Amino acid sequence: MPLTEDLKATQSREISSGGFRPPRRGRVRIHGRRKVAGGVALLFLVVLAAATGALAGLTLVYSVDLPQIADLERYRPLATTDLYDVRGRLFGSFAMERRSVVQYDDFPPVLRQAVISIEDKNFESHWGVNLFRVLGAAYHDLTSHGRSQGASTLTMQLARNLFLTPNRTFRRKLQEVFLSIQIEHTFTKQQIFTLYGNQIYLGHGVYGFEAGANYYFSKPARELTLPEAALLAGLPKGPVAYSPILNPERAFRRRNTVINAMLEDGAITAAQANEAKGAPLGLHLAPPPNSVAPWFVEEVRRELERQFGTETVHEAGLRVYTTLDLALQQTANRAVLDGLAAYERRHGWRGHLLNVLAGGESMESFRHPDWSLPITQGAYFHGMVVGILEGRVTVKVGDARLGLLAEDWTWTGEKDPAKLFRLGDIVYVHVDSPPGAPVLHGTLEQDSGAQGALMAVDNGTGDVLAMVGGRDFNLSQFNRAMQAERQTGSSFKPFVYTAAIENGARPEEMIADTPVTFQTAGGAYTPHDYEPSYLGNITLEKAFADSRNIPALRLAERVGMKKVIDVAHRFGITRDIPPYLPVALGSVEVTLVQQVAAYSSFPNDGVRVTPHLLRRVTSADGMPLSEDQAEVNESTDAKTARTMMVLLQEVTQSGTASAARALNHPVGGKTGTTSDFTDAWFLGFSPSVTCGVWMGYDTRQSLGDKETGARAALPIWMEFMQAADVGKEGERFPGK
Repeated sequence: MPLTEDLKATQSREISSGGFRPPRRGRVRIHGRRKVAGGVALLFLVVLAAATGALAGLTLVYSVDLPQIADLERYRPLATTDLYDVRGRLFGSFAMERRSVVQYDDFPPVLRQAVISIEDKNFESHWGVNLFRVLGAAYHDLTSHGRSQGASTLTMQLARNLFLTPNRTFRRKLQEVFLSIQIEHTFTKQQIFTLYGNQIYLGHGVYGFEAGANYYFSKPARELTLPEAALLAGLPKGPVAYSPILNPERAFRRRNTVINAMLEDGAITAAQANEAKGAPLGLHLAPPPNSVAPWFVEEVRRELERQFGTETVHEAGLRVYTTLDLALQQTANRAVLDGLAAYERRHGWRGHLLNVLAGGESMESFRHPDWSLPITQGAYFHGMVVGILEGRVTVKVGDARLGLLAEDWTWTGEKDPAKLFRLGDIVYVHVDSPPGAPVLHGTLEQDSGAQGALMAVDNGTGDVLAMVGGRDFNLSQFNRAMQAERQTGSSFKPFVYTAAIENGARPEEMIADTPVTFQTAGGAYTPHDYEPSYLGNITLEKAFADSRNIPALRLAERVGMKKVIDVAHRFGITRDIPPYLPVALGSVEVTLVQQVAAYSSFPNDGVRVTPHLLRRVTSADGMPLSEDQAEVNESTDAKTARTMMVLLQEVTQSGTASAARALNHPVGGKTGTTSDFTDAWFLGFSPSVTCGVWMGYDTRQSLGDKETGARAALPIWMEFMQAADVGKEGERFPGK
C-alpha cells in the first residue's frame, strides 16, 4: 500500500477511536507571542535592574561626599559687620563679602517676580529640577557640541553657590540635581528664595539683593522701582558682563530683557513695561565703605580684631554701635580741609606739580586714588589737567570734567594758565558745584604736603565724637590723631600751672615777666618769650592767657619739674618725660588723643574719662557680645580744676585765642606753637565737648613764619565747635 494511503488509514482509525485532533493554527500563534513577551519582559527587567543599579551606583559615587542638608539649616552666610554712629546711622563696615542678610518680606514683590521671570519661571511649581529645561539644554548641548545652554533652577543655583564648585562637569551637575531635590524636600519656597536672595553674587564684591540695592541705588531693596529691580535681577547671569558700571549698554539691554520676561509672564502691564524700558539706569552708587570716617573706622577695626579675632569681625555680621557722631565727623572733615586750604593760600603758589606724562604714564589710563569717592559739593579732590585754553582749564576728576576759570586761580598771582599748568599735571581742586549741576565748577587749591588732625570727645562719657587723622586717607593711612607724637609747645603749660595751683598759687598772684637765666644740670639756660618785649610784673592769669614763656619757667622751677611731670602723668600723658626745665615750654612729644583726654579733665571738675570708640557690640541676631565700660580717673581735685578754668577761659577772652569769642559760647583752651613754627596746636572745650587740632608737616619742616596755633589751628577748632555747640545754648561750666 502506498505511504499516503497508510497515513490516511491511520488517521481514519485515530479519528474513529477519538485519539486524534487536527492542529489549530491560532493556538500556536498565542503560545509564540507569550514566549516572545516573556523574553521581552525579562530583557526589560534586566535593563531596568542594570539602570537602577547604575543609577544607584552613580548616586553612591556622586553623593557620597555631598554636604548634609542639615548643614544648610544651620547655615549663616558671610555677612557684613556694620558700624553705627550715636544716632544709629550706618557709616562704615567690614566684610570679606559685602552682604546684608534680610528676610523674605524684605525682598519686594517686584524684585521677586523679576528674578523668577528671568531665572526660573516655574520656581513655584517644580521640585528642584525642571526636566523640560534640562532636556532642552541637553539637546542644545548635543546639537551645538557645547555646554553653553543653562538649565539651572534657582534651587540648583543655590546648591551650586553654597556647596559646589563652578566647574561645568557631569559630576557637578548630577550632584547639583541631588542637592536641589533634597533642598526642595527640606525647605519651603520662601526659605529657598530667601537663601538665594542673600547669597547670589551681583558684582563689585556685593552679595545678595539687599547689599546690591544699597550699592547700586543707595536704598534698601524694599524701595526698589521696577527698572531698578529688573537691573538687579539681570546681574546673576553675568555680574561682570552686565555690570552697569563697567558695561552700561549691555546692562541696559539685559535689564530690558528682564522687563520683557515679566511682561510675557503677565506680571506687569504693557504700559508699565514700556515706561520701565525707557527709564535710564538711574545708578546712585553708595560711597565707598568707610570713606566718611576712615581713620576712626580703622581704629575700630583694630579694637574689634583684638577683642573678637579677624575672622569674626570680617565674616560674622556684627553690629557695632560706636561713639561717632556722623554729622560732627562730616563737619570735622570739612574744617580740617578748609583750614589747610586757607594755610596753603597764605603762603602763595608753590607749583612743582607732579605730572602724569613726565612719570611715564598715559593720561587715558591714569586714575588717582581720590577718584573712588563720589563728587560732592565742598569736597577736595586731586585731578588731572586735560585741557588748557585762555581763561579756562579743564580738570579730569574720575569720569567727570571740572572747569576752572581765571578768577578761580587769581590767588596764585598768575593770569596765564599756560604758565601755571601743563597737560597731565596733578592739581588740587575744591568742588563748589551744587548737587545735580550739569557742569562741574571748582577753585584751584594747593597740596604742599601740610597735614592736619582733629579729635573731639564728650567730656562726661569719653565718647570719641569725631576723628580726622590727616588730609587724605587715600594717600596716607597714618593716623596723626592717634599715632603721631609731636612737640606740644605752649599747650603743655596747663600742666605747669596746675602743679603751681596745687601748691597754692592763685590766678591773681603776680609774677615777673623779665629777663632771667636759669642754672640747670646742662648749664645756664636763658629763655625768651615769643614776643621780643617783656611785660614786667603781671598776674598768673595774664601770663597764662598771653602764653608768656618766662613766667611758666619760673613756676616750673618753683614747684620742681618732678611735680610738673607727675601732674602730666596724672592727666594721662604716658610718655617718659625727662626732668629738664625746657620741658615746661613743651619740648616733650605727645599724641593728640592724649592731649584731648588731658584737657577734658578741666571742664569735668578734674575727672578724666579715657577716650573710647565703642559703646556696645552685638551679633547679627542682636545678642550682646560686649559693652564698653568707661575708664575714669581723677587728674586733679575739683577746686584746682575750677581754678584752672579761670585761666583757660581767659585765653579765649583776652589771650592768644581771643578770636574764639566770636562763638558766643562758654569755651576755654590753650594754643601751642613749637620752635621754628614746626607744630601748631589748639586744645579747647565747651562744657560738654573737648576738641584738639594739630597742624604740621610729617617731615617736621616749618609751617612758615608766624604760623602759630592761634593762626593755623584755632580757625579749624572754631569751625568744628560752632557745629558742636548747636542746641546747647544754655550750658555752663561747673560752678558758674
